[in-house]
Amino acid sequence: MSLPNILLTGTPGVGKTTLGKELAARSELKYISVADLAREGQLYDGYDEEYDCPILDEDRVVDELENQMSEGGVIVDYHGCNFFPERWFHRVFVLQTDNTVLYKRLEARGYNEKKMTNNIQCEIFQVLYEEALASYKMEIVHQLRSDKPEDLENNINEILKWVEQWTKAQSS
Repeated sequence: MSLPNILLTGTPGVGKTTLGKELAARSELKYISVADLAREGQLYDGYDEEYDCPILDEDRVVDELENQMSEGGVIVDYHGCNFFPERWFHRVFVLQTDNTVLYKRLEARGYNEKKMTNNIQCEIFQVLYEEALASYKMEIVHQLRSDKPEDLENNINEILKWVEQWTKAQSS
């Protein structure tokens, strides 16, 4: 495998998609949004009326991604991370955003009050960071700030530098 697999995770609205697409555009990595993959393949297992969203069929998502993940060079973007096989990822980045910034982003997406409150609480209590630490080796899990445009640029540079170092280490 010549390129690493990366997971971008964090509460909805923290900037995973923006970061993932930008990383793919500036590297040889391939970007995959699990939400888009699920929508295109109808990889759902029902509908959550309370949160007004489809329920992901995690097993079918894993089956769908397996071949691409074994080839390497994939950036996966999803707000959950505890159902992916641990062996898939060389690095897990948990994006984190200030609650005020996050609130505005979710509001702009038209999230209902309950969904917004739930996501803000997830961010306050670092639910997805804890989930990442429980699902992967601590040394591959890293937190990234994602509040302003400069953060995006810093995160891109940091990740691309890591990819370069990882790739060099694999070839030596």
